[in-house]
Amino acid sequence: MLTRFKQSLVKEMPRLLSIPAKFCPFPIQGMALEKALALSFAEAIEDGDLDFLTQRWLKLSVSDLGASWYISYNDEKLSVHASAPQVDVSFSGKLNDFVLMMGRQEDPDTLFFQRRLQIEGDTELGLELKNLLDNLDIDELPKLVSEALKRSAAMVSLYHAA
Repeated sequence: MLTRFKQSLVKEMPRLLSIPAKFCPFPIQGMALEKALALSFAEAIEDGDLDFLTQRWLKLSVSDLGASWYISYNDEKLSVHASAPQVDVSFSGKLNDFVLMMGRQEDPDTLFFQRRLQIEGDTELGLELKNLLDNLDIDELPKLVSEALKRSAAMVSLYHAA
């Protein structure tokens, strides 16, 4: 019974989350994402590891949420916008695949070669971003964030194909 519930939850979560993604005002989405990014990349920001993204634009699209965000790095902070003057690189995929990637259950290269993660635009910038994500130690994130990522990824990994 619990197994079926978890399978259903993994399958239906993107659809359920698409509702707030569509109806939540962008300023609230942007503020929440900026806080999450600031926490997640605090060490990288402090070390100057995001300087390569200065005045450049990443479009992050989660296809099954029907949501996209434009992210740039300026004045030593990541900012999230509803649109961008240009897009230098675009990452797109499904929610569960991003969860697997961020929870270290799937490698970004594997997702890319299986065509579950699409990267378009500036290849060098995309590679730098991928390497940054690869080097992100989720155990160094705030405990609440790291545990949520690990548990979500483990659940998606276990029940996504079932």
